[in-house]
Amino acid sequence: MTTTRSGARPFGWSLRRRVTALCVVVGSVLALLAVGEALVANANRGHLDTLLTKTGPLRTDAESLPTALVNQETAVRGYAVSGDRADLGPYENGLQQEGVLIARMDALLDDQPEIRRQLHVVRDQAAQWRTDVALPIVNATASGGPTAGQALVNEQGRQQFDTLRASTERLQDLVLDLRNEVAVKARKTGNTLVLLLILAAVVVIIAGVALLVSLNRTVIGPVTRLAEQVRAVAQGDYQRDIEQTGPPELALLAADVDAMRRKIAADLDEVREARTRIEWVNSQLQKQAEELVRSNRDLEQFAYVASHDLQEPLRKVASFCQLLQRRYAGQLDERADQYIAFAVDGAQRMQRLINDLLAFSRIGRLTTGFVEVDLNQVMGDVAGQTEAARQYAGGELTWSELPVVLGEEPLLTNLLANLVSNSFKFRRPDVPPKVRISARRVDDEWEISCEDNGIGIEAEFVDKIFVIFQRLHSKDAYPGTGIGLAIVKKIVEYHGGRIWVDLDVTEGTVIRFTLPVTVQAEPTELAAAPAVPEQSGGPDERPDAAADPAGRRGSDENSKNSSGPDDPAAGGSDEPKTGEMKEIVA
Repeated sequence: MTTTRSGARPFGWSLRRRVTALCVVVGSVLALLAVGEALVANANRGHLDTLLTKTGPLRTDAESLPTALVNQETAVRGYAVSGDRADLGPYENGLQQEGVLIARMDALLDDQPEIRRQLHVVRDQAAQWRTDVALPIVNATASGGPTAGQALVNEQGRQQFDTLRASTERLQDLVLDLRNEVAVKARKTGNTLVLLLILAAVVVIIAGVALLVSLNRTVIGPVTRLAEQVRAVAQGDYQRDIEQTGPPELALLAADVDAMRRKIAADLDEVREARTRIEWVNSQLQKQAEELVRSNRDLEQFAYVASHDLQEPLRKVASFCQLLQRRYAGQLDERADQYIAFAVDGAQRMQRLINDLLAFSRIGRLTTGFVEVDLNQVMGDVAGQTEAARQYAGGELTWSELPVVLGEEPLLTNLLANLVSNSFKFRRPDVPPKVRISARRVDDEWEISCEDNGIGIEAEFVDKIFVIFQRLHSKDAYPGTGIGLAIVKKIVEYHGGRIWVDLDVTEGTVIRFTLPVTVQAEPTELAAAPAVPEQSGGPDERPDAAADPAGRRGSDENSKNSSGPDDPAAGGSDEPKTGEMKEIVA
């Protein structure tokens, strides 16, 4: 096993190299044992084949050969006594059996020359005995009778046959020795084969034990220690170094784990720093929120002051300027009348700016809660509010079936009244204005459109028209404070919608805005249905209606028409009017 500290270069044999070396060694030993077993098994098979196909038949034939010879000798003696030719039958059978046995044994003795020589000795001695003893007795008996035959039966013939018998016994002993020798060799090769198999099993067992020990030392142990260190790191000890132990593969794995630990530790340090920064930012945001609350309180106080304290002296200034204008008009020189007119106009415009700014600031702050609002009913109120401006311009206001939405009815009335008044104000000369309000459902929103045939809006100015106090024309061309569409945008966003100018139209202006679809409201069939018949202005209309259209909101403060000493329709009372005229400038 190799051990390196964290950051050191791993060294030593790799796990794959160790396992490969062990497999090669064990495989080589097992291969050698297999070769030895094959050789021993082949020798054992040869010995068993010799026992079964050679020594067994040889021993049987060697034991049968003396019988064949004895049968010959007995038959010759009997014939010599009886002279009966039939007594030679065993002789002839024995002679024939002898030939068969010798021929069969000789065929099995190719690899046993000593036994073959002894077999030939027996064969030759048997032939010599027949030549010297048996055939003379048979011939003598056949020619001279038993007496002649018995005369040739002597001790010399018996001794010669005893020598032949001793040779056959010697042959039997040699065959028996061969059988015993082969049996011993077969037993030895069998024992050797068993020993080799036992050695192979021992080698396999030793190799398995060595593999287990090696795996325990090189894999299991290092992996266990690595797991313990990883668990320690997982429990929060990110500063603990991971030791690189074991073979190079595990050492590299430990190095990778340690690199991951260092990366996690560095990320955690960054997270701690980021948390510290976030806490600081949160504290700053808290301070800013407190400052914003204080600022809102100041703004509310300012709104109160603007709506009460500031308007009181402003009304006084406007009132006395109007008195000066009415009582002393024509009594002073022309320049004095002009100065008084400037003062009256400035006071009135200042009053309108204050009221519009207050109305803008109150949107979403002074709320009565959302309820279901029928926009068809709202459009009926809007038509009434814009009646004067529509009659003066000789215009037409129509709307299709509108949906029911959730919102504040006064704000929605103010929203649509501003859009309709805007369309009547910015009309083309000598062209009666036509304004149409329509709605259609797009997914989960109602898309409401206000279309007119007025002067239109250039593409480069569409981002400016919704900015508070932003004007695209002079107050002489189109009077107003420039806050109307800013109020419209704030009301739409307060109700969760969005507003934009459709630039794909070729004539007039199309302003579209969205409102969420109410859960209770079912989709309705929106069909165009004019709510107000087309009307046109006549010679009895007010001559200044084009310069000061009556755009109204639904709030209590802004529901009256604005008029002043410079408004011919206001009458000639000595006290100035304190109401307001809401005007929209795009």
